[in-house]
Amino acid sequence: MSQPRPGRREAPKKRFGQHFLTDPNTARIVAAGVGAGDVVVEIGAGRGALTTVLADRARLVHALEVDEGVMPELRAALAGRDNVRVHAADALVFDYAVLDPPPSAMVANLPYNVASPLVLGLLERVPGVRRLRFMVQLEVARRMAAAPRTKDYGSYAVLLQLLGEVSVEHRVSRRVFDPPPRVDSAVVEVRRRVEPLFGEAEYAGLKELVLAAFGNRRKRLANNLAAGDRARAPEALASVGHGPDARAEELSPAEFVGLYRWLEEGAGGSPG
Repeated sequence: MSQPRPGRREAPKKRFGQHFLTDPNTARIVAAGVGAGDVVVEIGAGRGALTTVLADRARLVHALEVDEGVMPELRAALAGRDNVRVHAADALVFDYAVLDPPPSAMVANLPYNVASPLVLGLLERVPGVRRLRFMVQLEVARRMAAAPRTKDYGSYAVLLQLLGEVSVEHRVSRRVFDPPPRVDSAVVEVRRRVEPLFGEAEYAGLKELVLAAFGNRRKRLANNLAAGDRARAPEALASVGHGPDARAEELSPAEFVGLYRWLEEGAGGSPG
């Protein structure tokens, strides 16, 4: 791949969905909470605006960047910082187990087109990451933190909130990015649950139930279930305090755990 001309800033590749952060104050807001003992993985390091702030605070930063075109700018921004390791990698398929030392936190200005699967994937597959703080589109942030019985609440919110406690921390103007996105963004924080709502062996089946329950939002939850569970659904729903006509968006994440356990065991699993 050709290198950018001297003095010429490389444009981001549209296929990567990146909008590079340009405002130092916003970078400090995203990096809030990072301390001297932290090992951080940053996804989508871009030109290094957030990476340099993280490097000043953390013990070590693993900076992932997939766009080779911005690598010269990133490495120039990090010159002289020996506590940053740059990984040219696609974060969606990267093997986080190879990071040494392993990260305890993820902090990032996430590429918009991969933010949702990245966050859920890290919670599902990288148990050492206990805290995630990142920027995403405001609309995505609202879906992540949505409460039951709201229009933004869906299967993604349930799965994310089963694994962590989610909060929208700060709204971010589109003017602090290059190029500016067409929407505002937000800083989201996810803290992995200290006391899980379910057993590790239950997650695959629980995820399958949640996805099925939201398969058609216009239908009653019971009608979205497999035939074998449909007949038992009224009793299962009653066990978590809902009537037979309940829709998926009415159940909290903990109530989905109770529903799953009742359907699996045929007796009321506690909703936690």
